Amino acid sequence: MTADGGVEGALTLARRRLEASVAALEARLAQRRPANAFADEDRERLEAELETSRARERDMAAASAQASEALTRAIADIRAALGTG
Repeated sequence: MTADGGVEGALTLARRRLEASVAALEARLAQRRPANAFADEDRERLEAELETSRARERDMAAASAQASEALTRAIADIRAALGTG
């Protein structure tokens, strides 16, 4: 074996190890993609749920304000009818 053959052999071995490492890394990345996809789906679902909750909160606040005004008017009408207001 010549000195050049030893260098070529070492380079071939190093290339094979690099290719194996790249293949392993690609496999791990491929396994993570679905998890990230689920995370994106979860984030989108949670954002939609949050917006729905905020809309429901606004509706409830408006209904509460209307109910409060109606009660205030009813109390005033009752007091006027009783002559205590």
